Amino acid sequence: MLESIWYKRSILTWILWPLSCLFAFVVKQRRKRYMLQPQQSYRSPVAVIIVGNISVGGNGKTPVVLALCEFLKANGYNPGIVSRGYGGNAKGPLEVTPQTPASLSGDEPLLLRLRSEVPVIVCADRSKAARFLIEQHPQSDVIIADDGMQHYPLARDIEICVVDAKRQFGNGFCLPAGPLREPLSRLDSVTRIVTNGGTIENYPSDVMTLIPTQWHRVLDGKAIEESSAPRNGIAVAGIGHPERFYHTLQNQGISLNECIDVGDHGQLSHAQIKQYQNQQVLMTEKDALKYRNKAGEHWYYLCVSAQLPDDFYQFILQRLESFYATRK
Repeated sequence: MLESIWYKRSILTWILWPLSCLFAFVVKQRRKRYMLQPQQSYRSPVAVIIVGNISVGGNGKTPVVLALCEFLKANGYNPGIVSRGYGGNAKGPLEVTPQTPASLSGDEPLLLRLRSEVPVIVCADRSKAARFLIEQHPQSDVIIADDGMQHYPLARDIEICVVDAKRQFGNGFCLPAGPLREPLSRLDSVTRIVTNGGTIENYPSDVMTLIPTQWHRVLDGKAIEESSAPRNGIAVAGIGHPERFYHTLQNQGISLNECIDVGDHGQLSHAQIKQYQNQQVLMTEKDALKYRNKAGEHWYYLCVSAQLPDDFYQFILQRLESFYATRK
């Protein structure tokens, strides 16, 4: 219900506004405390890149993390990833493997491990995850924290804030009246802003474009030839902004018979899986991980890759070179 008011201003917005003011004050004071007492944060011996956002919901962090991993590996670095593991039930630091169930690690960390082929550690405490990563993989020289913008116990060297260019910042209010985890003023202190799908006013940004690459079968991950790619089907989405996925399919000329939104990190019920078992079902790569052992023969997922400006990558490279130059 609350999400329905986050992108407009209504009577309920103003009723909740005092709570939003309190929320904004608390998060600002919390960050200030860590800034004034840096010893309270874990300072990793290697560079830490935060990829996060200041609003709730899907903004496109995962493609940015994957693009960074690919770029860093191509330039001689050995990145590792730490993540909260949202949607999973792992209790302590857990290293994700290709065989780890999504129910344990969370779907995003499993996708990151499969696509990046770098170490991925999940733990609600990202500082513990970072320590565990360095202990288990001492060759790692860059830590990428997925969705760690507000996790101040982990000190950071680069902060990348990802923003959905369409939804942007909603009504501009913090939770619960709006979608913001931190006030808009937080953007003034991040290192770089990446916008997903366009530009935003008042803030310079690097525009990311998501490029659809190839269809795969959910059952076995087998790639589908372009000539056999689906042209219609039922779209299932368990992501923060399902409309973007639906539009991507429609822009490819795919006719959607039905669109099923199961909520961010959600999944089809057993009854729905049985109902659609013999139908042609289309989903994101992240969602597909939850159905690997129960998908129908004609269930497919679409892979996408992030396209970012060269200037963004060169900036990251320069920052890392400066970081290690001061530690020689």
